[in-house]
Amino acid sequence: MTRRFLLPLAVLLLAIVIAWVIMHNRPEITRKPPPRTPQMTVETTTLEPRNYDVVINSYGTIKPRTLVELKSQVSGEVVFVNDHFRPGGYFEKDEILLKIDPRDFETQVQMAEATLANAKQGLAEEQARSKQALEDWKRLGLDEDPSELVLRKPQLQAARSGVSSAEAAYNQARLNLARTIVRAPYAGRILTIHADLGQLVATGTNLAEIFAIDALEVRLPLRNQDLQFIDLPESYRFRDTDSARLPKVIIESSLLGPEQWPGRVIRTEGAIDNTSQQLHVVARIDDPYGNMAEGRQPLKIGQYVSARIMGKQLAAALVVPNHTIYQGSYVYIVEDGLLKRRDITIAWHNDKDSIIHSGLTAGEQLVTTPLGQLPSGTPVTIAGTDSRGREPSGQLNTAITETHSKPVYRP
Repeated sequence: MTRRFLLPLAVLLLAIVIAWVIMHNRPEITRKPPPRTPQMTVETTTLEPRNYDVVINSYGTIKPRTLVELKSQVSGEVVFVNDHFRPGGYFEKDEILLKIDPRDFETQVQMAEATLANAKQGLAEEQARSKQALEDWKRLGLDEDPSELVLRKPQLQAARSGVSSAEAAYNQARLNLARTIVRAPYAGRILTIHADLGQLVATGTNLAEIFAIDALEVRLPLRNQDLQFIDLPESYRFRDTDSARLPKVIIESSLLGPEQWPGRVIRTEGAIDNTSQQLHVVARIDDPYGNMAEGRQPLKIGQYVSARIMGKQLAAALVVPNHTIYQGSYVYIVEDGLLKRRDITIAWHNDKDSIIHSGLTAGEQLVTTPLGQLPSGTPVTIAGTDSRGREPSGQLNTAITETHSKPVYRP
């Protein structure tokens, strides 16, 4: 009986002892303040407004400014072809490109000349008859005036008309003879040919496609965001304007190595392109073949080229490198040793730079070090300073306060 009461009492005492041991030997957790020193170092640049020359990138294909189909104005056999009358051949203005057999037309000239001589003789005879009729009427001493028929005026007018008709036929025959010699209307180059020596051609036959080499053109699309940053030759006042006021263009091609050609934007198209929904401008390259002696290859029709169009110069613009912008909508800055995310609005950008419309102010420290997805408030150290933002010399970095009063570009 005594054993039955002592066993539970022993278990209870053992539990009390174990509890007392646990309470007096548990580990203590000491809370320490988070480290005040930043965990990463970043490079920054101070945002400063500056003048910025907008350069708009575009592309297009080379087209001739003047392209015509050279057609025959008379019929006959081609009896002469210029050695340069081949695709790619050059020619000068008024140079003979080909000749058509002239013998039939020479005969027509002779016949028309004879007809004209007969008509002139008939007119002279009719003038003599009219004069004689007037003298005969005067000898008769009649009081009334002679009629036109008496004076042979209808016959005289018919003779004059015959001379005019014969002269027209003669001039037409001479013109047809001259057209047997096909001359170049301007200095140019041959694109394609459709006739050759010995070929029989008819009036209107296409002989060749030729283009002038004084200037070439390229059609360039502009993004909608580019339009406010370039002075386009849009209004009527640009029709006769000084070419020096037209936007400059640098045409570039790497077809046979990197080469450049200077040009100007000469006109703006009057409608939006239906396919791309973009506005196109046309740039002209003057004298594109004039510098071939310098070793530069001539431009080819249909050649793909890129273009750099000189736009406006912006005053007090905030410009940031594109690699500092994440997802096209935000950047990181450093403020009081902490990383801050800033949402931005971009007014314009190219492959390298972006002009900021809103979201940043002058004097802020823009992070240029590539970062991942980091939360705002992450402590950082600016490269070249200590954890408190001081330079190694102990001087506080005050560059961020120097430009707060400068204006910032807003389109």
